[in-house]
Amino acid sequence: MRGFNCRGVRLDRFAALGMALAMPALAAASSQATQTRLTAETRDQNGRTQAAFSITVAGEDGLPPAGTITIEDAGKPLAGAALKADGTAQVTLQLQSGPHSLRAVYAGDAAHQASASDFTAVSAAATSAPTYSLAINPTSLTLTAGQTGNVMASVTPVNAAALTAPMFVTLSCSGLPDQSSCTFTPENVEILPNATAAIPSSMVVTTQATGTRGMAAPPARGANNSVAWAVLLPGTFSLAGLAFAARRRRWLYRLSLAALVGFVSVLGATACAPRYNYFNHGPPYNLPTPAGTYTVTIAAQTSNGVTASTLTVPFSLTVK
Repeated sequence: MRGFNCRGVRLDRFAALGMALAMPALAAASSQATQTRLTAETRDQNGRTQAAFSITVAGEDGLPPAGTITIEDAGKPLAGAALKADGTAQVTLQLQSGPHSLRAVYAGDAAHQASASDFTAVSAAATSAPTYSLAINPTSLTLTAGQTGNVMASVTPVNAAALTAPMFVTLSCSGLPDQSSCTFTPENVEILPNATAAIPSSMVVTTQATGTRGMAAPPARGANNSVAWAVLLPGTFSLAGLAFAARRRRWLYRLSLAALVGFVSVLGATACAPRYNYFNHGPPYNLPTPAGTYTVTIAAQTSNGVTASTLTVPFSLTVK
């Protein structure tokens, strides 16, 4: 029986509304709190300050959380990475000269809440040599297999007044999952003497869905089937007869062996060969980009003809 109060108001509707409002709070309460820790070690590398970060995320349930973390400098995202199976991550960055206030921010997952580490103060030494810095935005990307995403990479000149000729920086990426790729526009960035403004480059990450062919299969040619059978059937019976007679005469044994070699060669040049099948029926169906969370590294490299200098910034890619 449906519930009414003394004034005829439906009580069951109010009960359903209360449950609907309470569900988000219950879901949040069921997820476990986490604690994020960040440690940093710095060292000088070719006049730059390199910082190696170690991040650990622990859940109150004792299970290692999954997902992504972001390294922030005074609230500004610098890099992102995927947590390993044990809930840890390692990130190495080149820091611009001056003071930095760094922390790690955990995004959370279905069973764990987000959290952030305490701020860690790091001071990077100044350099007078012409160089550059590398930054990306965003520091994480989530795509469904078959989608594409954009990440903006920015190359900022540092001490470009000391340049006597243009400096060229080449951008690339590594660590992508199978069946995916990245392209930069432009791929080569030019830094002119006395330049100060950041130079952007757009990176497009492409993933692949399943169920599509790389090329359309050509129409079947029924006439070729009859020709193939006209060659294969007599050849098969002939080889069988030669093999039977070869028991009595040695020269027939040699002839059957030569015929067998020729028969296999004919098969290799016809529909039984993978090359024939590829050109006449097209490539097989594409495999999808595997689902998961990956740490992808964006690298910026320049060379003066003697030594090469490389900057790297990681970001996290999640494929559903």
